Amino acid sequence: MSYFVHPQGICETENVGEGTRVWAFAHVLPGAVIGRDCNICDHVFIENDVVLGDRVTVKCGVQLWDGIRVQDDVFVGPNATFTNDKFPRSKAHQQSPLKTCIEHHGSIGANAVILPGIRVGAYSMIGAGAVVTHDVPPYAILAGNPARIIGYTETISRATPLVTDPSHKTTPPIENLSVPGVRLYRYPQFEDLRGNLTVTDMENLLPFTPKRYFLVYAVSDQRIRGEHAHRECKQFLVCVSGSIHVVLDDGTQREEIVLSRPNLGLYVPPMTWTTQYKFTGNAVLLVFASHQYDKNDYIRDYQEFLEAAGNTD
Repeated sequence: MSYFVHPQGICETENVGEGTRVWAFAHVLPGAVIGRDCNICDHVFIENDVVLGDRVTVKCGVQLWDGIRVQDDVFVGPNATFTNDKFPRSKAHQQSPLKTCIEHHGSIGANAVILPGIRVGAYSMIGAGAVVTHDVPPYAILAGNPARIIGYTETISRATPLVTDPSHKTTPPIENLSVPGVRLYRYPQFEDLRGNLTVTDMENLLPFTPKRYFLVYAVSDQRIRGEHAHRECKQFLVCVSGSIHVVLDDGTQREEIVLSRPNLGLYVPPMTWTTQYKFTGNAVLLVFASHQYDKNDYIRDYQEFLEAAGNTD
């Protein structure tokens, strides 16, 4: 046998990968599939219709019920709770359990609760005690009850500096970000007793001639916007009131930037996955677009985006 089962553990399945360890008082039913180099800790119960990938760690006190799929390199913290029935009744069984998937490199914190039928995205992190009620985007960090996004993993974070020099002698008017093609524009700001003014020339200072614009406002701080890429459309984002956080991703590089002044503009080229979150209550996001609306120009599935961008790692 190429895997280890503690003398006080029960492993009824033969579908166990090389190097996996099943510890004391764990119980694995015969239909389960467990990959290589997994670590199944004490007092874990794994039902029949469960599939674990390689290098999965399941800490003590976790029950994995029928319908759970756990991909490679996932960490499940102690006493995390999974469910597979939205309306459970004693002796009343659903025809088939709802499917829940934890994608590769995800982490589930201690005592977190994952409601049924949810997909937890790759590289995401669920905080201890969080109650996850909706699908989780890749790389998202969630906390609270109900869980909400508080940040993103694997992402360069940059706090946008205040622009105090309208002549741009100390700050460049255009700055390239780490995500290729994404640029931050700083426009002149004029202040006097009557208030502030910022101005730009559409033809000369914008990176394209807009064909439409839209406004995003009255967004709860628990909500996220975007979560898509465009195949051809270019966009230019200005937060004209309040502040928002923008996460930019080309499939390889990821960067988060704060838009908090109306004289800052963010150019987003095609094939850049963009997410906006942490809207303040008074936030108003103005978006200029290079194309008319076309639903076929959107990529809304992150895996599809990675494949289109040539990155499937």
